[in-house]
Formats: sequence, structure tokens, C-alpha cells
Amino acid sequence: MHLEGKAAVVTGAGRGIGREVAKLLAAEGASVVVNDPGVGRGGEETEERPADDVVAEIRKAGGRASANYDSVADYLRAGLMVKQCVDEFGRIDILVNVAGNLRERMIWNMSEDDFDSVVTVHLKGHWNMAHHAIKYMRQAGHGRIVNFSSDAFKGSVGQCNYSASKAGIIGLTRSIAKETAKFGITANAICPAADTRMTLTEAVKENRRRKFEAGLMTREQYDRTMIPRGPEYIAPMAAYLCTDEADTINGQVFHVERGRINTYYFGEDFKSLHKGGDGMFTIEELMEDVPQSLMSGIVPVVPPVKMSEAVKSGDR
Repeated sequence: MHLEGKAAVVTGAGRGIGREVAKLLAAEGASVVVNDPGVGRGGEETEERPADDVVAEIRKAGGRASANYDSVADYLRAGLMVKQCVDEFGRIDILVNVAGNLRERMIWNMSEDDFDSVVTVHLKGHWNMAHHAIKYMRQAGHGRIVNFSSDAFKGSVGQCNYSASKAGIIGLTRSIAKETAKFGITANAICPAADTRMTLTEAVKENRRRKFEAGLMTREQYDRTMIPRGPEYIAPMAAYLCTDEADTINGQVFHVERGRINTYYFGEDFKSLHKGGDGMFTIEELMEDVPQSLMSGIVPVVPPVKMSEAVKSGDR
């Protein structure tokens, strides 16, 4: 077992990816606090307690686990969640942040509460948990943090709240990595592609079809989404990043899905324009040089279309 003697907190661990991660960490020898408040997809309260089911599975298999039902969005409760791990298992070595919610709407229909709820649970929730856990990890001189972002960081129609949160999680992860490396702590992020109640809805399927037909997805990308991709395929990479053997991997972002893992480039200059003299570009120069030089070969976020045509055909 690769995590014998370690103690972990896994948020959003009652279902989907979090559940598979918690179970695998336990199978590899870690004691696990299984966090899940049992809320619905949009964060609405329910009477469900899926964390109890996962704890029961882990204990039946001979592992150690305890349940927690708090929201990562609550700063104080997040701190108590970390303390629960330390109190019950004597330490916290691993934090895996999976908890999240979704409230999809186009930006003009999205309420302030829709935006705040998603950003608070995802981005602030990741910060809350890492903030408290790192205090213990610094003292121990060791720690593993695995955050869950999404390919939605590239921009996703109807999910500006979610996309902004997931992009923020990448920045947060890379900042944590730089701040805590000297204390023996690593922080990495995973952008998963898996079929869960959060991701595989009829609306999501229809959105994928529209994106493909609009040229925003290639045939290869679209066909990959049609292959069953269970959350169990995500757990091994998350567990690997928690091992001592992964101590040189820090501040990285990985896309993970069934049969495929890839990395990304971030923050590197790709193309540039330079001007001597006083360095001041004129608007006329930019009109000529930006399309022909700076943007040449750049894959567009949205297929080129005249704005006048977009207004005529767009969804109001």
C-alpha cells in the first residue's frame, strides 16, 4: 500500500469522483475523512447522507474512515473539518478538494446568487480547506494537496460562474505550490472528464452536440465524450499525486479521463509584436499587425463571424 499511515480529507466524497478518490486512498492505507453535506447538484439541501455510505464501504473493506457533513464554503466549518482529521487520525497529510456545485445559465440570465454560490463553493471552498490544512502541514514538513479544476477554465457556454471558479483554482493551485514548496508541500490540479450526476445531464449532452455542430469541438473530441467514462478512472492519478514518490511534481495541471492523461502550457509567451523608438503602437498599426502577425495561427475561442451576422442569428 502506497499511503500506509497517512491521513486525508476528501471533500465532496459522497458521490462521483470524490467517492472513488476516498475509497482508493483508503485502499492504499490512508485514513480518510469523507466529507459531503449531501446537497443536490445546485447546492440545494437534502436529507441524504452519502458520506455515511462511503464510510461504511471503506470500513467494510478494512479501512479507516469517518464522515463529515459540513460545507467547504463555511470558513470556520472548513477549519473544523481539518481539525477532525487531526483529532481522529493524529495528522493530516493529504487534502483532496473535489466538492462543487453547478448552476448553469447564460450570463444575462444568471442571478447574483447563482454566481456567488458557485464561486464560493468551488474557489473559496478550495481556499478555505487549503488555508486550514497547510497550517498543520507546514508544522509537519510534509503535505499533498490535489485540487479539482476543469477544462471549463477555457470558457464554457452557460457556465461563466463555474469557468471563472475553475480558472481561479488553477491560479490558486500554482500559487500554493510556489508558497509552500519549501515546507515539503505540493499542490497540483486535475481537470477531470468523467460521467457523474454533475456532468452528464441531458442539457450537457445537447450542449456538446451544439458545440460540435458550431465547430467548437472536433469530431475526435466529440466522439470521446460519447465513450462511457466513469469517475473511477480519475482516482488513480489523484492518489498518485498524494504519494511520496510524486514529491517532485508541484504546481502542475493535468487533464485526466479514461485512457488519457495530458498536461497544459500556461503563462508562456507564444507570439509578440515589438516596436522600437518610443514603443507606442498606433491604432492603424495594430489594425494591420494584430490579425496578420500576432493572431496568425491562433486557434479562436469562437469561430470568426461578423458581429452584424451574429446579432441577427444570436440567442437573445
